[in-house]
Amino acid sequence: MKLKSDSTEIFYIVQGNGPPVVLLHPFPVNHEFWKGCLPSLEHRYKLVLPDLRGHGDSPPGDGPATMERHAKDVAQLCDELKIGKAVFIGVSIGGYILFEFWRKFRERVAALVLSNTRASADTPDGLSNRQRSIENVRQRGPSALIDELLPKLLGRTTLETRADLVAQARAMMARMTGAGIAAAQSGMGARPDSITTLKTINVPTLIIAGEEDTLTPLHDAEVMKQGISGSSLAVVHRAGHYAALEQPEYYGKLLRGYVDGLNLV
Repeated sequence: MKLKSDSTEIFYIVQGNGPPVVLLHPFPVNHEFWKGCLPSLEHRYKLVLPDLRGHGDSPPGDGPATMERHAKDVAQLCDELKIGKAVFIGVSIGGYILFEFWRKFRERVAALVLSNTRASADTPDGLSNRQRSIENVRQRGPSALIDELLPKLLGRTTLETRADLVAQARAMMARMTGAGIAAAQSGMGARPDSITTLKTINVPTLIIAGEEDTLTPLHDAEVMKQGISGSSLAVVHRAGHYAALEQPEYYGKLLRGYVDGLNLV
């Protein structure tokens, strides 16, 4: 299904029945990132899985894909599906979006899961790296970014022992266009710092880190846990930045246990 949202269309699927859970995938993949986790959730919850603008089957639209635009896309999708309040789960850029979503639409948030993400804005080096990657894609095409990112997105264990998951990640990433990559990278680089937002979050929050994640290491998760009162932290072993893809059975059960504990049914 598709939803018109300003200059683009947001592709999404809805799976399962029950209280709503919205899952936001990381860059530069799409909603299929969650496939291995769904069996743990779909028989008890209504799962909403969009392709973020610029990813998968959602074109980037005009200009940078800012966190504000992403947050409005998610809010409009909830309106379309008549979802007043939901559990929101975000990985990496999905977490960045949820900080903005909280600032603008907190009344719609029943609980949060912030996975493999960070609250701080990009450092000057981080901004330079994003701009470099945009230029690299313009000159050499999206495949250049895939080759550069894969070893950073997947954990050491996955890279060494799970060629199937490496191929799965590569296939999802290969669907990104140069325009989508540029819009997403520009939007992430422009995101505001969310450290001060942490203390305002007063809903149940689970923070998830990957043991082998070098992009958003455990320290970033600990900063969020310290800043969000009452939050909990779980570490997924033998997994990197794409923990939900790398250890889907464990990750899915982790989500199921957490959401069940909210007593939403």
